[in-house]
Amino acid sequence: MADILIIHFQKSKNKGGDVEDIVYPTPTKGVAYITFEDRQVAENVVAKAEHSLQDKRLPMDYPLKVSLYRESVFISVSCLLNLSILREKSTLKDLVEDLKKNFPVLSFGTLHPDGQITVQGPFSAIRSLQNKLVLKLLNSVSEAEVKPRRRESTTDPRPNSRLAKTDLSLEVSNNFVQSTKKEGLSVAVDTDIYLYVKTFKEKIYQESLKQCGVISHEFRDGEVTTISFDSDPASPSVGQLELAKNTFEDLVASLQSCLRKERLSLEGSSRAEKRQHEQACENVSSQYPHVLVLPYSTHIDIIGMSSDVYEFMQQVNKMVGRF
Repeated sequence: MADILIIHFQKSKNKGGDVEDIVYPTPTKGVAYITFEDRQVAENVVAKAEHSLQDKRLPMDYPLKVSLYRESVFISVSCLLNLSILREKSTLKDLVEDLKKNFPVLSFGTLHPDGQITVQGPFSAIRSLQNKLVLKLLNSVSEAEVKPRRRESTTDPRPNSRLAKTDLSLEVSNNFVQSTKKEGLSVAVDTDIYLYVKTFKEKIYQESLKQCGVISHEFRDGEVTTISFDSDPASPSVGQLELAKNTFEDLVASLQSCLRKERLSLEGSSRAEKRQHEQACENVSSQYPHVLVLPYSTHIDIIGMSSDVYEFMQQVNKMVGRF
């Protein structure tokens, strides 16, 4: 099927062009991702009113629904790290150079005199970077606490966040190091993914914890949620912390590969207009039981499978008269 799709999207009559890559099959049944060498070709393909997949190897013609692929919000994040606490233990410039060598997929900004630096890249790499810094602190600070802290916000937990971006500050204080030593293992995940797990995968998540004899605690901090795993004192079995952590990370990874997010901006909208958008999302939600709707004061985030989110947004926009 992949080669048939490539042929279709290379034909000039379909407004196509050179195909750079294709992903098929995908976790979402009936969905394929096509990457063109030229972005303009992709836009032309989407602009074409109708697409029909025709090939002598197929028993019939199949209508195709084509939409512009939205990059996963969970793939790339931007963090603001405060490294000043490590100033006494190492030269920050040397530390940053070491981090660059260890995390080549990350992009490091300018190191400011106050120890702050912006880092951007895949969420998994950002998470590994944070874990490395925490371990460095645990090894060098006896009575300190590493505490993730969001920069102050006055309205919504994430009012200034942009798609696929997060602003995170890493600060140090006493209790975190002590609690980290007591708690077994922890993992940092995108808050949207964690909310999706809690909404749609809670039963699977809790059953896996029970089987491992483990309980979990969540620490939500804006766009990043940290999950810590401890042995369940009420469980007769020995807590398998590593297995619980790995199982959770596998679940998160599977969602990262297929979930997409669209943001419905409410900036400049009146109270009545905001309520209209919220009502439209509530009405459409019943048709998409696996789409998560997260309303905030300045926007509404729509999270789910790519095709579901696309159709969801189309219907909401029609209901509120955006088309």
